[in-house]
Amino acid sequence: MTDALKRLTDEGVAIWLDDLSRKRITSGNLGELIDEHHVVGVTTNPTIFQKAISAGEGYEQQVSDLAARRVSVEEAVRMITTADVRDAADVMRPVYDATGGKDGRVSIEVDPRLAHNTKATVAEARQLAWLVDRPNTFIKIPATEAGLPAITETIGKGISVNVTLIFSLERYRAVMDAYMAGLEKAKSLGLDLSDIHSVASFFVSRVDTEVDKRLAALDTDEAKALKSKAAVANARLAYREYEQVVASDRWQALEKAGANQQRPLWASTGVKDPELPDTLYVTQLVAPNTVNTMPEATLQAVGDHGDNEGDAVRGTYEDAQAVLDGIAKLGISYDDVVKVLEDEGVQKFEDSWKDLLTSTEAELQRLAPKEA
Repeated sequence: MTDALKRLTDEGVAIWLDDLSRKRITSGNLGELIDEHHVVGVTTNPTIFQKAISAGEGYEQQVSDLAARRVSVEEAVRMITTADVRDAADVMRPVYDATGGKDGRVSIEVDPRLAHNTKATVAEARQLAWLVDRPNTFIKIPATEAGLPAITETIGKGISVNVTLIFSLERYRAVMDAYMAGLEKAKSLGLDLSDIHSVASFFVSRVDTEVDKRLAALDTDEAKALKSKAAVANARLAYREYEQVVASDRWQALEKAGANQQRPLWASTGVKDPELPDTLYVTQLVAPNTVNTMPEATLQAVGDHGDNEGDAVRGTYEDAQAVLDGIAKLGISYDDVVKVLEDEGVQKFEDSWKDLLTSTEAELQRLAPKEA
């Protein structure tokens, strides 16, 4: 299995796991994925935590202790999730050390209910960094309009950031600008730029889900010819944006000062359409200095039959632009698609967070000590 995954790594793609649970840590499974499947990072989000904690395995003792202390449900959720991220970061630490901080990272997201509140997002990012207290942590901040200045402020304080929920090329450019502004702020404060890292999580499969729905409604030959092409085209053009930024004078000055490139991270790479190859959003997005964060099913599929033919991105920009132009000519608004996806992405994580609070509150009540 690992040959295909090793070849992917050799092409400059960092393989991260898009999942975490306490059982995965304590059973040794995470360590096994590192040792045998070339996994060099972990991402989490509110949905992942909601599923893990609702399943319950490994959490009862901590929840019981929290119930005995009568902590609030919000404090309980943060204690539980940061404990998992801290322990996963410890498992990942050898990778972090071996790669000079580039990989071996574990991401934890700010409260999604703060997605449109800049000041609260920055405060939450600082709190999470303090709670986890591991150098190989990424704080995830959504790329909403309010999130952009929060990214700059957080980076400016020397906290490494995983920018999440990026769907559009325009927003991706703004994210890279926010990162550079943060580095410039950190530099002005005398911070060591080499200690600050970032990735920009550009979402993939959800673009096809939304565009294909609109193409299907048109039911024309032209629409059918563009089915399931938008997501890869969009991501490939994002990589072109990345190349342009790292070639810019502004970036070159930061790099000379010790700054690390903000790598593009392909997120949402599990294939939703059963008619498509289950490795599509991995093999078609192979490019140097990228990250691909995969659900375990996708990771296993790539290991089993996900052979790649090397760089699948550079040299494709003209064709990729033609795909997006073709979709626009059919009357499908790119701007509307990405706005819908961002709004839905924030809402889905917020809903998962609320579900997490509800299920944790029920467990706290169940395990609360009985009054004498």
